Amino acid sequence: MTEAVEELLNLLDVERLEVDLFRGIGSGGETSVRIFGGHVIAQALAAAYRTVEGRLCHSLHAYFIRPGDPKIPVIYSVERARDGGSFTTRRVIAIQHGKQILNMSASFQIDEKGWEHQHSMPSVEGPEGFPSREELREKFADQISEKWRADFLRPRPIDIREVSPQDFLKPKPADDANSLWFRMPGAEGADAVMQQCLLAYASDMNLLGSSLRPHGLTWFTGGFMSASLDHAMWFHGPVQFDQWHLYTMDSPFTGGARGFNRGAIYAQDGRLVASVAQEGLLRPVSKKVK
Repeated sequence: MTEAVEELLNLLDVERLEVDLFRGIGSGGETSVRIFGGHVIAQALAAAYRTVEGRLCHSLHAYFIRPGDPKIPVIYSVERARDGGSFTTRRVIAIQHGKQILNMSASFQIDEKGWEHQHSMPSVEGPEGFPSREELREKFADQISEKWRADFLRPRPIDIREVSPQDFLKPKPADDANSLWFRMPGAEGADAVMQQCLLAYASDMNLLGSSLRPHGLTWFTGGFMSASLDHAMWFHGPVQFDQWHLYTMDSPFTGGARGFNRGAIYAQDGRLVASVAQEGLLRPVSKKVK
């Protein structure tokens, strides 16, 4: 197990402080300046799971309220909203410096059978044909400020293969459709709860970037403020995140200094395992709006 994988698994092993009060590590993960959104979502889901037995999450809805501070832990307060015959509902509040940074509602369901259908997985070349995240970043490393270069290149636990990667520093306007393959080999053997938490963590990757693509922007171009505002996720079936999954994303709308994004996550055998939606802040700062 690599150090990056071990670090992520530790992040999701939230500590119980009281019956419904938990503490999660704030440092580590995808970013060093502020806490990655998927980090807080996954820890909130892990905290909620500590109060649920015999049921798996089928949906979660979260609002990001304040940026997370990676220098201190995050406290998660879980409210047991309902324990029903088929469904369980939990509300989770994430707190730092005495203030909410996220609140989330999650619903859990017993295993039930019913009618089934799904949209087919798009036809996309397999992951082996695309460069890894590490290979892409190595190409641009010498153009990144020395101050940020080590963080830019440090190993990360999620293996990502973008289907249509953009130039980090000089992107051209592109279609909002945005697909990638991702997996975490270190998830092999993890239980169903951890598999969901890991996929929730990874579901925040590249999603907001879909609304940047038509405007010729990336996180490295500057000229705008960005932040995830909310995040919704629906789990449709079992997750084995040590295996490749296709994440297809698009952005049907940007406007009002916001971008709306949605995604579908398929197992490599074509099963639709999750759907995602997110709105993010996209506020122009100095560059001309395209």
